[in-house]
Amino acid sequence: MTPDALAALHAACFTSPRPWSAGEFTDLLAHRLVFLLTEPGGFLMGRVIADEAEVLTIAVDPTLRQQGIGARLMGRFLTESAARGAASAFLEVAESNTAARALYARAGFTESGRRRGYCHRPDGSPDDALIMTCALAVTEA
Repeated sequence: MTPDALAALHAACFTSPRPWSAGEFTDLLAHRLVFLLTEPGGFLMGRVIADEAEVLTIAVDPTLRQQGIGARLMGRFLTESAARGAASAFLEVAESNTAARALYARAGFTESGRRRGYCHRPDGSPDDALIMTCALAVTEA
């Protein structure tokens, strides 16, 4: 997917936080530790630093949700992260985003922290950000 296509899909999925621009995707993809996973109708961008992986963003076309795209992307993220040497993974999600939280829980993530008022709902009201973590099975080389 091109940075323009990533930005367009991100914009279809996010209003708050604001969607990322094509330039922001270009800049992130220039970092050697950042990787992009794609599926028809979705993508996940992550990075591994030392032994820790982070989901930077995940986006699935709203018209294609509930078809396993997000679950496949999360599974691939966990596999790729472990292959890159990560022993654990984390992500941030708005507490009000129940669909994403359910996806992450099915992938093995559990709540490990909270940032009060860190996010904002589309109406501008504050929302807590949940930090979710997952242990990874690292394979020996």
